[in-house]
Amino acid sequence: MALSPAEPAGQASQASPAELPEPARPANLAELPTYPIARECPYRPSTGHEPLMAAGPLTRVRLYNDRTAWLVTGAAEARALLSDYRRVSIRNRGPGYPLLNKEMEKVVDSGYADVLFGVDPPEHTKQRQMIMSPFTLRRTARLRPEIQAIVDGKLDEIERHGAPADLVPMFAQPVPSMVMSLLLGVPYSDAAEFETPAHKLFVPELAEEATQELGEYLDRLIQRKQDDRDNDTTGLLDDLVAKHLATGNITRDELVHIAMSMLVAGTDTTTNVISLGTLALLDNRDQWEALCADPSLIPAAVEEILRYVSLVEAFARVATEDITLGDTTIRRGDGILISCAGVNFDAGNVPEPAKFDIHRPAKPSFSFSHGIHRCPGDNLARLELEIAFHTLTQRFPTLRPAVPISEMESNNNDGTLQRLYSFPVTW
Repeated sequence: MALSPAEPAGQASQASPAELPEPARPANLAELPTYPIARECPYRPSTGHEPLMAAGPLTRVRLYNDRTAWLVTGAAEARALLSDYRRVSIRNRGPGYPLLNKEMEKVVDSGYADVLFGVDPPEHTKQRQMIMSPFTLRRTARLRPEIQAIVDGKLDEIERHGAPADLVPMFAQPVPSMVMSLLLGVPYSDAAEFETPAHKLFVPELAEEATQELGEYLDRLIQRKQDDRDNDTTGLLDDLVAKHLATGNITRDELVHIAMSMLVAGTDTTTNVISLGTLALLDNRDQWEALCADPSLIPAAVEEILRYVSLVEAFARVATEDITLGDTTIRRGDGILISCAGVNFDAGNVPEPAKFDIHRPAKPSFSFSHGIHRCPGDNLARLELEIAFHTLTQRFPTLRPAVPISEMESNNNDGTLQRLYSFPVTW
């Protein structure tokens, strides 16, 4: 994985978004389109994005609290803004930072996003450099045999269980959790202590409780690693304890939040892509059968699944200075929402974007973001997804949903990370 370019030496910190002006409300507020747009299908963004995209690459939208934000649906504009770390901030504490629903306020208040993907340079630069070594393409590739063994083991359990089986708790959840446990040095025997709060974190009414539970578990784990250097698990967390916590380079609270962010981001997202991607393939049966017949399509299929599912509704930012793109000026303090659906379904970027087609040439989607905040674990996620879909299609070619899509519980309407809560399958 190519690392993001380093920030220029001596770069001044951005003004705190909390110091930015309150964004002005336009006179035509009631006429603005509301956002986010509920999905009609769990594995695909709503076609309701199409009128917004047709209106231009930047559109003013109205949020749940009558605040407004610029919705960016053009690929070129999205890349420009996400690369502009001097004038675009990811910090979520300012008045203009766009939240997609009231419940997301609780996630922000929990402190979950106060490290890594919630801070700007220079803090972001320091934290990212600490964690990047295990995520290079070469280091990630070494995990292939172990990831394959994890996937094989979970599919063995499904086979022994027999049909019907719920793909979410039996496969899509445990595989990423076990991989991240391996990478971080978190004992998978502690799975219940971190999986339960990790999944609760995005249930709005449970976010505060989940953050506390997961933080307390990770604090205990860090203490165990400090006390017992001969522990039976080693990984990135052990390196951070030895090289950065012990030397005073980071605080204990900072390390807990870094570990929490990595553990949740590395498990929940991949879980949802596995389940939603499998549903997309099975609901487009010709694509599933093509993948079963030709495993060489796997890399392209993974990229198409990432594009089509567009798991994250939008990447939120706030402008710290005036920014002019084409005929539009984003004012200092304005909220910005980079629409994954907009960019991934931009006809100028992808021909026939509404078509789900795993035969497209493998082209990275926008789903891992862009710029200095591009997901550090994209190589690992791709490897997990390639192994998961390859093995699933080869071992269960007759797999099919056990219930209609309309009966599957998902969070189509809340504008956060898209997910299936249950996915019964048979074969």
